[in-house]
Amino acid sequence: MSFLCFRSPGPGSALPMQAPPYPSSSPPWCDANTQPKEQGRSIETADSKYHIGCTSTSCAHQSRQQMGRKWSTHPSQAPPYSQWDYISQKALRGGGGGRDAMAESLPLEVLTYILTFLPLSDQKEASLVSRAWYCAAQNALRETNVRYNIPVSSASLPAIKSLGLRGISCISLTNVDSSPASHQVLQSVAYHLGPHLQSLCLGGGSPTEASFMALILGCPALRTLDLSGCNSLFTSGTLLAQPEMAQRVREALHSLRELNLAGLRDLADLSFNRLSSCAPSLERLSLAYCHLTFELSPAQGSMGPQDSCPSLLSFRNLLRFVKERAGKLRALDLSGTGLLPEALQALGQVPGLQLQELSLHSCRDLSTEAVAALCRQQPGLTSLDLSGCSELADGALLAVSLGLRHLRRLSLRKLQRLTDVGCKALGGLRELQSLDMAECCLVSGRGLAQALGSAHRAPLPLTSLSLAYCSSLKPRQELELWAMGPKEFSPKPQGPSLLMLQTLQELDLTACSKLSDASLAKVLQFPQLRRLSLSLLPEFTDTGLVAVARGCPSLEHLVLSHCSLLSDEGWAQAAGSWPRLQHLNLSSCSQLTEQTLDTIGQVCKQLRVLDVAMCPGISMAAVRRFQAQLPQVTCIQSRFVGGADLMLTL
Repeated sequence: MSFLCFRSPGPGSALPMQAPPYPSSSPPWCDANTQPKEQGRSIETADSKYHIGCTSTSCAHQSRQQMGRKWSTHPSQAPPYSQWDYISQKALRGGGGGRDAMAESLPLEVLTYILTFLPLSDQKEASLVSRAWYCAAQNALRETNVRYNIPVSSASLPAIKSLGLRGISCISLTNVDSSPASHQVLQSVAYHLGPHLQSLCLGGGSPTEASFMALILGCPALRTLDLSGCNSLFTSGTLLAQPEMAQRVREALHSLRELNLAGLRDLADLSFNRLSSCAPSLERLSLAYCHLTFELSPAQGSMGPQDSCPSLLSFRNLLRFVKERAGKLRALDLSGTGLLPEALQALGQVPGLQLQELSLHSCRDLSTEAVAALCRQQPGLTSLDLSGCSELADGALLAVSLGLRHLRRLSLRKLQRLTDVGCKALGGLRELQSLDMAECCLVSGRGLAQALGSAHRAPLPLTSLSLAYCSSLKPRQELELWAMGPKEFSPKPQGPSLLMLQTLQELDLTACSKLSDASLAKVLQFPQLRRLSLSLLPEFTDTGLVAVARGCPSLEHLVLSHCSLLSDEGWAQAAGSWPRLQHLNLSSCSQLTEQTLDTIGQVCKQLRVLDVAMCPGISMAAVRRFQAQLPQVTCIQSRFVGGADLMLTL
């Protein structure tokens, strides 16, 4: 068994706060002498991690120069890059005339604001354009949506000091325990990062109460605190028991807006009240998978803090908290708490409560009537998670579409009673941007296409759609006919079709086993699509792969695991359409050989993560050659490559 994790040989993600002078031919981080050594550092946004190294950025810089010699002056003749790549390349070559000059003359604050709309990968590319854009990119990279993962060890101390000089405001500490080394790291974080730290994650750690208090007192600007799984802080029940310490923590957390207490098995009313009282400005709270008790009926009136249970977390106490904070509370996560229908109704009717986000994942006792009442009581919801609420059916979705007109994110994963009849109601959610219907086994797609892709009205602004494991999902017959030959082909759908969703950026069709090459070739034509999963499609062949490559040229994250019909020939034709690819999963693709690795290495120069596990046609020698060809690849998973005997390896 082999798992190789490669990292760039040069300096890591640390970038200077101020841009030093550098020659126009080479960005400053291409020189190993200009940066502190922080090898292996990674940063992440909401759902992705990125490794910034001198080799990867240098390769991107060189690839842009090479592309500049091949491009014509008209964007329509450029290779399948985004418009952003085209503009960046023109600036690198000195082209663009007055428009590029105008871009250079924009104030730094304006450039920084513009770059915040780009993915992290494109922000790094933009920093190669000019000195002004480099400074703007550094400001954008310091935004709070970029999280720096720091392992708690003595080796991280120099990196923490360096990050402190750059004013980093969002970090996640991993492997926190009660050891002296952890205490030293937490002290360093409080000293170097604390004054400007806005987001802190200790999820899954086991810090001591003393270390935690010292850290919190050193972070007076915190707005987000994640203590999920930190059971060691709540086991004794003495956290914040001393009034003097509680007052100091209250002063430190006066700006806290978000608190995550998910998965705390020892959280009780008393410790919850002490901690929440130290965060008077709290707007977002997560108690996901905490053990809520419902012994007392919510209708039995209110209770004071003196009635709190010292050993249990009761819904009645939570309801009291919600009533006290109704004017400020905007997001609540009660996933996996076993919330009862009457409890949900009691929450929804709290006077003054105007929730914007509510997560009820795996609350299996909730009824359609309870959800309908919630939609009437909280019409301002913009995000709702009902995934795993197994009792819900089409009526719940109809109530959502009628009552939550401003909904932007909706998760209906694992609602196995949901059918195409309910899907038709989604058309009423005109502001919907993200929809998760994975594992809805009765959904065939016809009702969904009618709701989301109607040609008679403007399409929804949907950017993310998951239909993974929808085993009944099948192509419409006319799609198969349209894709058969050029004579019947029409560039526009003749009826309801997901082709109308041209703003789509993420699509998951994992294990939709009834989809064929013909249907995928017709439907997958999304020029802005960045993430795509087509794993476990038994009929997906080279023909479909080439068609997808032509229809989705902007892919950065592609998952094709267990597609056993893909071959080297298909990849030879498709790889050239994906120069932006960064994450690629080809695990268990049994026909692929080292020839595919060679093709990927020649074309996909921005690749960072590759998974070729369980590929019997690829040897470890080929994996090592690939790494030598693309040293910027930070991680290669190669378990059981070359047809290794699983029994012997295990």
